[in-house]
Amino acid sequence: KKKKCRIYAACGVLQTPNKFKIEGGFFVMESGFKEKVKLSSCMWLGGADCSITTLNNILTGGGLTFFFVTYFGMSPAWSAACWLIFGLWNAVNDPIFGFISDHTKSKLGRRIPYIRYGAIIIAIVFVATWGTWFEPGNDVQMFIQMLVALFLFDTLYTAIATSIYVMPYEMAITNEARSKIFLVKIIFQLVALSVPLVLLAELENILNSSLSSYQHLMTGIGVAAGSVIFLSTFFYKEKDYIKEEEQYPFFKSLVECFKNKSFIIFEVLSFSVTFINTILMMGLSYYFEATGVSFIPCYAAMFIGIIFGMFLWMVPGQKWGLKKSIVIMCLLFGTGGLVLMLLGQYTVAGVIGFLAAGIGFAGGSYLIPLMNGDVIDFDESRTGLRREGMYAGVNSFICKPAISIANAVFPAIMVAFGYNADILISEQTDMAKFGIRIAWLAISVVLLYISAIVVGKLYPLSGKEWDEIKADLAKDHEEKQIAYEKELLERGM
Repeated sequence: KKKKCRIYAACGVLQTPNKFKIEGGFFVMESGFKEKVKLSSCMWLGGADCSITTLNNILTGGGLTFFFVTYFGMSPAWSAACWLIFGLWNAVNDPIFGFISDHTKSKLGRRIPYIRYGAIIIAIVFVATWGTWFEPGNDVQMFIQMLVALFLFDTLYTAIATSIYVMPYEMAITNEARSKIFLVKIIFQLVALSVPLVLLAELENILNSSLSSYQHLMTGIGVAAGSVIFLSTFFYKEKDYIKEEEQYPFFKSLVECFKNKSFIIFEVLSFSVTFINTILMMGLSYYFEATGVSFIPCYAAMFIGIIFGMFLWMVPGQKWGLKKSIVIMCLLFGTGGLVLMLLGQYTVAGVIGFLAAGIGFAGGSYLIPLMNGDVIDFDESRTGLRREGMYAGVNSFICKPAISIANAVFPAIMVAFGYNADILISEQTDMAKFGIRIAWLAISVVLLYISAIVVGKLYPLSGKEWDEIKADLAKDHEEKQIAYEKELLERGM
């Protein structure tokens, strides 16, 4: 009985088999089971995800550039060159690491070693980034420090964040069990969003008061985040048998991803959401300055939308199914954005738009990871292999250009509508102010409607047949885990 409990408590998941038989002195499952993810596993994984995201949002979300360019006076041209060179590495490191992690074999599993030991190193790198390696004022030396810091941090971030991102798919197979993990992650994501926004808004004041105070603050954040990430790895576990599976070589693994039709459909939505998340954050200050609408009712509406969205996608969404829920989410989000774009000079329209954005945020944080899990599960039904790392890497490779595109098209559209960078936002012409809303929302609305159509018409993973495939996968996972445990016992391990 103790052995059985240990097996079914693996991976932070409690699984209740309907019936067992004894075969060779070992418990073997005869039929289905119900997965129940431990709350402690969800909380620690959510905390780790929040911690690594917070570090990344601070460093790459404007903190690093401000620190070197605005505070130390590094030439913007050198900063731009640094980001350009870094961007080349940033574009290819995700699929490379995804491939490496899928092929990793250790006693801890394929992902946990990178999370546990990477946490220590990334905390050190994050803290060291804000030190003065060289005498400030030399562009070449500051360029070297900034570039090295970026390369070290992002390489470690990729290893840790990718491993955390795929962990729910390692821990559980059913969407019912995974949904609990993603619900907790949504709550922690609000923290990961809020802390950098507050800190970056006060960056100049903190630095001007004292460089050492700023460095002490960053040291505290780095140590706290690294500690949470490190400790989290003792509260969840991967499926043991998966690390023994042989994986495809790199190019075959890459090609197999694109043979998966559901993955291509998923990328339409994933690319769109990455673009939308980027451009929405960029346009916030422009919108409030241009319209004079107060941010208080808008942010309140967004928070209400997030809470309502969490209920909507978890309760009615369970009945609608994942595919239909995603279509509804895209249509609601898109329509709210359309109202905000056309009538955003009015507070009522602003509240409607931000309410829809909150519902969309909850949907993007909850539904899209579930969809990604189904895509990976379908790949396993095709290939017989779990390749979460490769899929996460290829997804990042495809979606990261959306960030650059958003940064490029937003100012270009504003200028096309007559935006003048030499005058205040509030003093722009009416056409330029309308152009700000067009630049902010038009492409996002179109992408959301396209995503609704593509997912609704072409996404194949829904219905009774898919439910049966998922059930077979869940059963197969348990049988493999039991066989692996049995082999270990026979080998005296």
